[in-house]
Amino acid sequence: MTAELLRQLRNEGVVILPRAMDAAWLESLRAAVARQLELEGENAGAEFRKEDHAQRLANLVDKGDVFRRLICHPDLLEAAQAVLGADFKLGSLNYRGADPRSDSAQPLHCDMGMTPDERGNAVFNSIWLLDDFTPENGATRYVPGSHRSGKLPLTVLPDLKAPHPDERLALAAAGDVILMNAHLWHGGTANRSDAPRRSLHAFFVRGDLPQQQYQKRLLRPETQAGLSADLRRILALDDPRNDALSASGSGRSGFLR
Repeated sequence: MTAELLRQLRNEGVVILPRAMDAAWLESLRAAVARQLELEGENAGAEFRKEDHAQRLANLVDKGDVFRRLICHPDLLEAAQAVLGADFKLGSLNYRGADPRSDSAQPLHCDMGMTPDERGNAVFNSIWLLDDFTPENGATRYVPGSHRSGKLPLTVLPDLKAPHPDERLALAAAGDVILMNAHLWHGGTANRSDAPRRSLHAFFVRGDLPQQQYQKRLLRPETQAGLSADLRRILALDDPRNDALSASGSGRSGFLR
């Protein structure tokens, strides 16, 4: 992450890193997603949510090293720290594939329905592209700088699905990653192409907040036993605050792609 990219992330709320995944890793992720969708069938994504007009997978940390490698990417962690500070953790690692020729458009939103609080930014997201993001296949739209407004779009916009005069499309190639201050107003657009538009989402929250998906409960004991110290830290498996937050039922599901 260069100083210019960090400045862009701070001011505009989003940056695109080209070729974050090499060709071999990209193909292995595509294959792993296809296998997992077949394995889970109608239950795919049930740990989080099912969605009309899209295929889902959730709890991907528990489903292979090929996915766990993603949340250790150094540029991802540097960007998350730039937005959230040094105290952060994974909130969830999910897959979303917008169905072809479908009304898969989303309203403009901030992830978890949150604005920054007295401690600063609370949420950070990344979109790992398994396919090109184009105007035709449902690329994410966003409003640059809106993460600094301190407002949720639903409080100021009459129609959350209508085009915003300042919006841009995050157009990028398969293998790229979109890094985002998740207080940014954003949303997926409709996939009007003849193929699914596939991506993975590694979502992070500040350390004092609940995970979107409580990793300690979701990860099998054999998965937890094989994790490195760095991964355990990223997943907050040994953080007593995280256990207390889960026990209190204070989690917020919010809106994520």
